[in-house]
Order: sequence, then structure tokens, then C-alpha cells
Amino acid sequence: PAAAPPAEPAARPRVAPLPAFPEPGADAAALQRMGKDRPPSAAATGDDTDVFAQDWWSHARPILELHGNFRVRAEMFYRFSLGRRDTPLTSLWPRPPDSPYTDFVNQAQYAGALCTPAEAGTGSSTSASPNGANCQNNTQAGANLRFRLNPEIHISDNLRIVSEIDLLDNVVMGSTPSGYSVSPTGSGYAVNPRDGYEPVGFYDQTTNPPKSGINSLRDSIHVKRAWGEYSTPVGEARFGRMPNHWGLGMVNNAGDGYDDDYQSTIDRLQFIAGIKPLELYISGAWDFPNEGATSDTISSPAAQPYDLAQLDDVDQYVLSVVRKKSPELTRLALKRGELVLNGGLQLTYRKQLLDASGAGACTAANAASLNCGLTNTANSPYVRRDAHYYLPDLWVQLLYKQFRFEVEAATIQGSLANPSSGDPTKNDRYTLASWGFVSELEQRLVENKLRLGFGTGWAEGDPDVDGLSPTAANNAAFGQVPRSNDRTLSTFRFNPAYRIDQILYRHILTRVQGTYYFRPSLSYDFLRDTTGQRLGGSVAGIWSRASQFIQSPGHARDLGIELNGSVYFQSKDGALNDDPNRMGGFFARLEYGILFPMAGLGYPSASPAAAAGGDVSSAQILRLYLGATF
Repeated sequence: PAAAPPAEPAARPRVAPLPAFPEPGADAAALQRMGKDRPPSAAATGDDTDVFAQDWWSHARPILELHGNFRVRAEMFYRFSLGRRDTPLTSLWPRPPDSPYTDFVNQAQYAGALCTPAEAGTGSSTSASPNGANCQNNTQAGANLRFRLNPEIHISDNLRIVSEIDLLDNVVMGSTPSGYSVSPTGSGYAVNPRDGYEPVGFYDQTTNPPKSGINSLRDSIHVKRAWGEYSTPVGEARFGRMPNHWGLGMVNNAGDGYDDDYQSTIDRLQFIAGIKPLELYISGAWDFPNEGATSDTISSPAAQPYDLAQLDDVDQYVLSVVRKKSPELTRLALKRGELVLNGGLQLTYRKQLLDASGAGACTAANAASLNCGLTNTANSPYVRRDAHYYLPDLWVQLLYKQFRFEVEAATIQGSLANPSSGDPTKNDRYTLASWGFVSELEQRLVENKLRLGFGTGWAEGDPDVDGLSPTAANNAAFGQVPRSNDRTLSTFRFNPAYRIDQILYRHILTRVQGTYYFRPSLSYDFLRDTTGQRLGGSVAGIWSRASQFIQSPGHARDLGIELNGSVYFQSKDGALNDDPNRMGGFFARLEYGILFPMAGLGYPSASPAAAAGGDVSSAQILRLYLGATF
């Protein structure tokens, strides 16, 4: 018989084809074809909804752009307490909790169980404890990381949505081990008992993702910003939660740098119009800094929460006028040897009548509310704040060839009633009057490889207030104690994202406030090419002084001299390296800083600490930064 035909192969399962990646050019081609197919008259279409104009989108295909950075920072702080022996709540920098000491004022001993008194420096001696040999510690070291995404959805040429999302935002590496968790209690949170597999931290085998209220004060994902931008023939509208930056960032600083930790973010409705021939732009904004209590509850979150009251809102209005050349025209003008002058003025007005920050304690009746104690009862939780201020901020930038000079100056002028949560009918009014300025000068040489810089800034102090910065021990009058009946608050504070050093202002004081400084600097790229790859180093010196000597801890103007140095490397594999002024790809930086404290960071000459021989010592920092920008 004839041979049987070969068996057909088994049919493969049907798989849905992958969607084709959208090509922007396809939409443009389709629009051109539609333009060619346009009938001679609109009546011939038979349908008024048909669109044939080439400048319309027939199909909107959003394009997603991803930018951002990933970083790991290892840091070692050495003697950031400056050798001072203060109580933890009044110290400039709390000493490590595993380092026993006795404060000079109250003669109270801290972490005493770890050491003998002699080892803790009390001057007496007892029998040695089992841990006495290892009790002294002046070092705080660790590492942290952050993965930041900046997705941009381009819906069309004139419409986009921008956002900022942080994953593992500044999570301390090793801070969420598998055996650690917490639970809410009547007075806060308590650490849960461990299981038998990981009875102590020594046995932890892995790390868990951070979950707020479970094993951390942070969540793994933070959506920080989201806003839309729509360009029209007469200007651009912006709406949503967006960065807030002006000038050098002395007052409002977006904090978008690769090593930044602080940000100025605002909920805003804004419109920007420009006069292109004059390169002049005018902007008006309506901001929502603080709306007070909302209708949201913990037990049953509202689908659409609303603002409970209007008189507790903080209203803010911003008008900006700025002249600024585009980056392309600026580069062209500088190559021609022309002078480029940019600058502008921003005026901010803020006001608030009532404040709900003095809400009463939570009870069984209102415990489910996010604003416990805020109810419409006879005992109103509101405090009459009756506050307002004007904040004019002037910024000027001068560019000539390889020279840059910038200055920003601002003042806060206004008044405020009842700084503390006291009697709502009381009119304990304070005047707000403070000034500050900052300037930067830079000269580039040797094909832009060498950069010489000088910066200075001044933040007004207040001779009637104790301390340069607020403390946790005293939160009346904004955390500072007036020395007399003077009712003027004049301490000016820079935005903490404006950084000039590694120790004093970045960590100990957290920002420039009530001080002034002088900062010469030098940086040089030993290796620099057009691909963006570079290898270099930098040095800087910062001399800091108190604007009012009475505000410094030692009642003297000179605070200290800090020296900073670094070496850095940037690879050539970054997507942004087509611009040599931008950082892209892999980046590494090793930094060292040392602060030599002076009389202003010591003890007053007539204090018990000075009488007991108290002195201050230098602080040091070592940082390693590893990151990737895209």
C-alpha cells in the first residue's frame, strides 16, 4: 500500500502579538495624508466632526520619557558634638547614645551603664563594667540610598505631565532588618517581640521594604510631585504639585541636585506669559501652602476629601518678573564676547487668620479623624494667628565670556499674633522683619577646566533671641526664647537646600541662619573630554561668623573655619553627556571635611562649663558618593 502521508506538526498555541511601539512620525504622516484628502469645501464632508487640518492631532499617542538618578552615600561623622557636654535636647549635635558622658550644667550622666564613671570622664572610679573597654565612641557612620524617577508623559508638543517619584528615599542601609517591627500603642509605637528564628538582631538574615508604621517612619515609595504644563499662543499654564525655585535658591530651592536632600515643593496654579523680543517673562501664581484640616478620616477615607474650614487656610500669591536669555542665545552671546545680563524680582504675599495647629487631644469620639480634637464645639481648637508677610526677592546674574556673578537679596516684612498656642483672644503680636543676601562669583580658565570661585552670604540675626536655631526643648515663639519684651523676630534663614559646606551648615546648624560667611573655592578637571568623562578635584574654605554675637553658644562672633576637599569622576556612558555642563552616567565622589570651632561654638566665659574646663574640639567628615544619572 502507499505510504501514509507524514503527520502534520501540532498547531502552536495562538499568542497575542505585542503592541507596536508608537512612532511619532506615523502621526505626522497620517496628518499629511488627511490634508491631501481634504475636500474642496467643508460642505462636501457630510460631517462637521471630520478634521482635516494638519496642525491637529488625529490620534494622541503619549510618549514617556524617564529621567532620574540612583545614589548610594556612605558617611562617617567624627566628633560632630564638638566635644561639648550638653543635655541631648539643648545640644548643637547630640552625642552618640552609646558614648557615656556627664553634662556640665546638671551633672547628669548619660549612657552610664555602659561605662565606669572614670571611663565616661566624670573623674571618679568604680569597678569596671563588662563593656567598659569599648564604651567610648565619637563616631557615627553608615550609608543611605535613593532611587529617584522623573517620568515625563508628552501628550503632544504643547502638553505634558511631569512627576517625581522617590523609591527607598534616603533609607539608611540596614535600617529595616527582617526581625524588626513595631505596633501602635496608647502612647505611640512599641517594638514587637522577636520570634525564635531571629531572637536578636545578630541573627537577622535579610532586609524588608520600609513600611511606615510597621518597621519604619518612611514608605518604600514617595510620590513627591506631579504637575501639568500646557503651552498656549499667549503663555504657559502650570497646575499641580510642582518644584518652587527662584534665583540662586536662597529662599525657594527646588533641591533637584544629585546630592540634595531638601526641596521646595508647592501646590500651585500658575500662568507664565512672555515678550520674546525683550526676553521678558511675567508669571502669576496662586499657591496652597497649607489648607488646614480636611474631611479625611482614618477609618473611612473620603472619596473626595474637602477643606473643613476657610479661615485657617494659608493663602499665598506670587508675582514674578524676570528677564532671561535662553541657554542657546546665551552661549552664542558669550562666544561673541557680549555681556549677558539676566535678573528679576519675585514678590510673595502670604496671610492666615486662624490656625488649627492648637487642636485638642484625641478622644474616643474623634479618634478616627486625621485632625483629632478639631470639632465645632464651645472650646474651639483654633488660635487667632492673624499673620501676613511680604517677601520681595531680587535676583541678578551677570555673564561675560567665562565669568559669572550672581546675587540674590530678600527680606521678610510682616506681623504675626500669638506665636504659641495660647488664649485665642489674646493679641500677643510680633513683627517679622529680616534680611538676607547671597552672592557667587566664578571665573573659568584653562578651557573651562579650572574654576575659581568666591561666595559670601549674610542672614540677619536677632539680638533678643537665644540661639541661632530653634531647639526641641523650647517651642514657644518658634522655638526661641526672647530675652526681653522686644516683639521683633529678625533671624533670617536660608533654604536648607542651599549648601556651602559639609559639616557646620549642612549638618550641625542644618542651614545658614543668623550668620554670615566667606567661601573661596577652587576646582580643576584633570581629565575632561567632549563625551562628558572627567576626573578632577576641588577644595574650599569657609569662615563663619554670627551676625549677632549673643546668639552664638559661646557669645562670640567667630564660629569656625571649615576646610573641604574632594576628588570626583564621571564616566562617558551617560545619556546626558552631550552637554559637558550636565552630569550623566556613573558618577563617584570622595569628600573630606574638617571644622575647627572657634569661640562662638564654645562656652561663654562665665558659664559653669567654662569654669569646669569645658572646651571644644574639631569635627571631621568622610563621604563616599556613588551614583548614576540618566
